Amino acid sequence: MSREQMVEHARLFYDQGTMVGTAGNLSARADDDSFWITASGRQKGQLSTGDFIRVGLNGDVVEVGASDNKPSAETSIHRIVYELFEDAGACYHVHSIHANLVSNMTDGNQLELPPLEMLKGFGIWEQDPLIQIEIFENHLDVPRIAREIQLRFAHKSPQLAALLIRNHGVTVWGRSTEEAKVYIELSEYIFRYMTLAKQTGMR
Repeated sequence: MSREQMVEHARLFYDQGTMVGTAGNLSARADDDSFWITASGRQKGQLSTGDFIRVGLNGDVVEVGASDNKPSAETSIHRIVYELFEDAGACYHVHSIHANLVSNMTDGNQLELPPLEMLKGFGIWEQDPLIQIEIFENHLDVPRIAREIQLRFAHKSPQLAALLIRNHGVTVWGRSTEEAKVYIELSEYIFRYMTLAKQTGMR
């Protein structure tokens, strides 16, 4: 997986307003049992290939890139995604306004999505599918979020390669960085539709 590609995608998301400032993080699995993830506190519109840290699936830092790099707070979530889903080659997390809005459309742990054509991009080819995205509560202690993801998905497979953290953002995973980028775009489209539909009284 290419760090150059993640730099390109981070700039795209920054321009779209879903990775403003230092928010969000991108990662991609390496050839061994490790993954590259954006370092903490880096401005996502100005990333370079040195602004990444390589972390083992056991959580140990393997390589720091630049000497002042520090692990992202969300590293534990990315690690759990790679541990749970063997085919996950990349994991992207962005701070979308629309994702945060829809995360409050229910008090439960799942949110039903409208049966939009865009769901085909996630590999769902049913007629009028009943699809729910899993929602997790936001905690200042991010490893707690990771543990809750691990516990729920160990007993229940998600319908989408995506999850919401309430009032925090959306996380997706794909077989490649390109697929993860597509999943972010599809998620954002669906969430924008849902917020606009709510505003206009549509169902």
